[in-house]
Amino acid sequence: MQKLIRDKIIEIIENEWRKVNYYICDEKEYKKSLFNKLLEEVKEVVNSNNKNELKEELADLLEVFYSILKNENISFEEIENIRKTKKDKKWWFDKKIILDMDGF
Repeated sequence: MQKLIRDKIIEIIENEWRKVNYYICDEKEYKKSLFNKLLEEVKEVVNSNNKNELKEELADLLEVFYSILKNENISFEEIENIRKTKKDKKWWFDKKIILDMDGF
């Protein structure tokens, strides 16, 4: 199984006197791996057991998000502007409204 890892993980493992096999992927595989990593991090956020763990997992999720932005040459400001526009049109999630999708 292959998995996208943070840049210093190989160094950390090798400093523990362990040999690892790895390779540098191409752009196509990198993009796919970033989206797989995004899904992995979302699952970890959802399954977090306490506030500290939630914070750690949200930080990991944000790191993957930033990596996707960088890889796609999208600025955070672009995304933030889109978010604000949507918020102005559709508001927030503050009212905690759940739509019964069976009625559609």
